[in-house]
Amino acid sequence: MGTERTWAYRVEEPHGSAGWRPLAGHPHRRRGKITTSTLRQGAKYVAALVVTDLLTEWKVNGICEQHVRVIVWAEEEGTGPDDAAFTVEIQPHVDTQ
Repeated sequence: MGTERTWAYRVEEPHGSAGWRPLAGHPHRRRGKITTSTLRQGAKYVAALVVTDLLTEWKVNGICEQHVRVIVWAEEEGTGPDDAAFTVEIQPHVDTQ
């Protein structure tokens, strides 16, 4: 019905003064495309899918939450958050006690 849309995403981790770099691990899982079937499934929905996958992987593998950001673009991958449709940053829980 013409409501499908393709979204490109990339997961990055902080890399000191160099800024950000693609998250280590399986490259095909850290960067890719997702096609949504309705207009309600936009960039935020795609980011939520990617974050859910990451959190599940970390939990299954006993990995502590990591500091990452997920960048989502409409159609093709861009250069960074400035040209993205949506960006979300996940920071590990810091216990202050």
